[in-house]
Amino acid sequence: MQNYPVADILDICVEAGRVMLENGAETYRVEDTLYRIAKSYNLIYINVFVVPTALILTVQGEDGQDHTELLRMADRQTNLEKVSMVNDLSRQLSRKTLPPSKVRAKLKIIKDTPRNFNRWQRNLAIAFACGGFPLLFGGTYGDMLPSMIAGGLGHLLYEIVNDWTNVSFFAEMVAAFFIGLLALLFTTFGLGVDLNVIIIGAVMSLVPGMAITNSFRDLMAGHLLSGVAVLAKAMLTAGAIGIGIATVLTFIQ
Repeated sequence: MQNYPVADILDICVEAGRVMLENGAETYRVEDTLYRIAKSYNLIYINVFVVPTALILTVQGEDGQDHTELLRMADRQTNLEKVSMVNDLSRQLSRKTLPPSKVRAKLKIIKDTPRNFNRWQRNLAIAFACGGFPLLFGGTYGDMLPSMIAGGLGHLLYEIVNDWTNVSFFAEMVAAFFIGLLALLFTTFGLGVDLNVIIIGAVMSLVPGMAITNSFRDLMAGHLLSGVAVLAKAMLTAGAIGIGIATVLTFIQ
């Protein structure tokens, strides 16, 4: 196998990790993928450390020299299709290595792949999902429409405020307050039966279910630091939702 510069291999590993972390991959999956890529290029003493906001990769080349790269992360979203594409690429490299330049080009294509659905389509789907939750929580068919409207518009407001402020806690709190206010208005004017059921169904669009699942998966896998960090972020989101809803409920006391 042709020998490539260790720096080039580190670059593609870190870029693969960036794409995965940016799109909601679990830390253990990122570590495993980066290890596989580095191993496919015959690097040795591979050590990968990943937390939700950073990754560190240290390897040793054939010259016995240690090489390290650090990447700091800020933006995160959820796009598991890109995570799957990077996973597939790592498996291809395990079977047959490619020049780092070609791998970098493939990673750029994956990174630049647009979402399959635009913002309005996503929020419309979220609205329909929220409309189904009242029935699961013991509500009536009359609670479905207000929950659907409040959930869809609330999540849309969350995305807009988050883009504007880049503070997710504030965006989640504002969105939860808006959802609670809409639910209160709907029930006040006779559109909807159970205020609590409507609120619960609508705020499901903000509940960090994936973060909670990933945190427990990391904790069970022994990744204590990343598991606690993701769980703390999920708890902050839950707190923001609680503050927003509680503020609305004080209006009816």
